[in-house]
Amino acid sequence: MHIRRASRPTNRSPKPEPRLQPSARHATDTAGTPRTTTAAAALLTAVALLASACSSGGGATTSAGTAAEAALVALPRATPAALSPFYEQRPGWRGCGVPGFECATIKAPLDYDRPDAGDIGLAVARKKATGPGKRLGSLLVNPGGPGGSAVGYLQAYAGVGYPAEVRARYDMVAVDPRGVARSEPVECLDGREMDAYTRTDSTPDDERETTQLVDAYKKFAEGCGSDSPELLRHVSTAEAARDMDIVRAALGDRRLNFVGASYGTFLGATYAGLFPDRAGRMVLDGAMDPSLPARRLNLDQTAGFETAFQSFAKDCVQQPDCPLGGKGTAPAKVGDNLKAFFTKLDAQPIPTGDADGRTLTESLATTGVIAAMYDEGAWAQLREALTSAMKEKNGAGLLVLSDSYYERGADGRYTNLMFANAAVNCLDLPAAFDTPEEVQRNLPTFEKASPVFGEGLAWATLPCAYWPVAPTGVPRRIEAKGAAPIVVVGTTRDPATPYRWARALAGQLSSARLLTYEGDGHTAYGRGSDCIDSTINAYLLRGTPPTKGKRCS
Repeated sequence: MHIRRASRPTNRSPKPEPRLQPSARHATDTAGTPRTTTAAAALLTAVALLASACSSGGGATTSAGTAAEAALVALPRATPAALSPFYEQRPGWRGCGVPGFECATIKAPLDYDRPDAGDIGLAVARKKATGPGKRLGSLLVNPGGPGGSAVGYLQAYAGVGYPAEVRARYDMVAVDPRGVARSEPVECLDGREMDAYTRTDSTPDDERETTQLVDAYKKFAEGCGSDSPELLRHVSTAEAARDMDIVRAALGDRRLNFVGASYGTFLGATYAGLFPDRAGRMVLDGAMDPSLPARRLNLDQTAGFETAFQSFAKDCVQQPDCPLGGKGTAPAKVGDNLKAFFTKLDAQPIPTGDADGRTLTESLATTGVIAAMYDEGAWAQLREALTSAMKEKNGAGLLVLSDSYYERGADGRYTNLMFANAAVNCLDLPAAFDTPEEVQRNLPTFEKASPVFGEGLAWATLPCAYWPVAPTGVPRRIEAKGAAPIVVVGTTRDPATPYRWARALAGQLSSARLLTYEGDGHTAYGRGSDCIDSTINAYLLRGTPPTKGKRCS
């Protein structure tokens, strides 16, 4: 199981649904194809940027359990002459094949240290402001991941499902980050290879199974490296944030207005840190803490999924169709029952009726359960899927959830979400663990954080240890001194981006206002809270940030 950071789904109707890093990543996070469920996100190795914010590495390092002290340093205000041709572009808009939307390609340097050494094409889409009212400029949106397609998210949800008053005043815009979806995507494995990869036992019981898991991680990494070795060195969050400034200039906007979810909050905060004077109205929903190293991020997220599972367990036993226990069953016992089911699958996978002959393994079932933790709206679907699997030996429902998480289509093809997720995460931070022995030593800590998911999520941190290119990022605080007010949104029982991360980011950003949603699920904007939505809308439309300490339910 490969864990992603977090993201938001693209198949939202005006009422949202929700998404896990490889240091591992199951993740995001959301990609460019509509989802059938609320799916998944990424185990966030929150990326950290160098003070120079270029593609090169270096700088201070931190221990596995402590936060970074160094802060991201803003870039010079003046645009370097070598970058002027990129900043002077104007988009050549054309039809997208989706009514009401226009698309264009904007060029950015592959390597910001060597702008004349080649470029990369960034896919951009927009839907013009519909009026009435004065146009407020462009509003860029990003659903997270890393690896989620912002263009797909715009066309499937944000461009039609964001509040009408916001769409009336802003041109709704999205850019697929470098290496993602339509922007020269990273590719690693074909469909059959990914099917085998996602079925690999992610909780090895002995040396043979450990070797099989490590071999799977190595094959994945080698596949990414052989397909696009040069691109793989230049898909960091720092570079993606610099790309957004080129897009801002190409759109003719003086400042960047932005709504980012999950990993998108790290991307947005990075932009604000690099270009504080160009940061406009920015909403960072389901926030990450950029000051933490990979191991701490993964451990915090493991605890976050346990918190979400506890909420699910308490709700499940109150329902007549809960297969994990009846009324009065303690959440810990519910977790024991689920673990016992996973153990049975480890020994004997069950049929799914899948056209390609896939059975439901422990790893696929675990992914399916994790996918449903992103949104309480998926809990009924999860109960039904678990009932079919546990009582009828039919794993189809859990396989559907797992496929939605991995973005596997009915034709057996996968989007590049998981590939881009790994590529960005492994470049952004040093690996959480370097060897299987390190994982083994830390299993008790992860299992304490989550008795249900801890073992699998600990092993899911290992892929970056075998990545073909060295990381260029380190943990950094982001302060963005001089930026206009930035709204940071945190959900108290968010599984993928724990609430403490939102508090931490709001404490770092010099102009932040923390907006708290007391509830379940991943991210808050557009999830049905009138308090959250009206507060964010007021900020986007009038520039009025939330009052200090604002809380909604």
